[in-house]
Amino acid sequence: MAKMPENVKSMFKHQGIVVFSTASKDGVPNAVPIGAKKIIDDETILISDQYFGKTLKNITENPIAGITFWDLKSHEGYQIKGTITIETQGKRFEDTAKWIEKIGKAKNKPLKSKGAVIFKITDIYCVTSGKDAGKKIA
Repeated sequence: MAKMPENVKSMFKHQGIVVFSTASKDGVPNAVPIGAKKIIDDETILISDQYFGKTLKNITENPIAGITFWDLKSHEGYQIKGTITIETQGKRFEDTAKWIEKIGKAKNKPLKSKGAVIFKITDIYCVTSGKDAGKKIA
């Protein structure tokens, strides 16, 4: 497993939306915007599934995924690759469901988590344009 450096964690936390990419067992890609995400620890990201259709099918068939995010002002960005498990019961799922319900109430929009997607980080790459683009950093 790879660990997120502090600068990557900080940038991730400050991005309202990130791109979550998956692929079917046949390699057909799917990328969706994700807002309900948080860092659990240096090696793990939690994503809540409210609306996953193709994404859920893909991660069930092929539990390898990517997350990409960047800062529009600095043009700094990262791609995180990892493996996925899905929790639909237990404490982590229950905590996720409460977190999403609270977000929904604050936005006056009913939201319900169908699952806690646990993303275990395997690799981190720089996607900032320039000499370090594509460089593996963790």
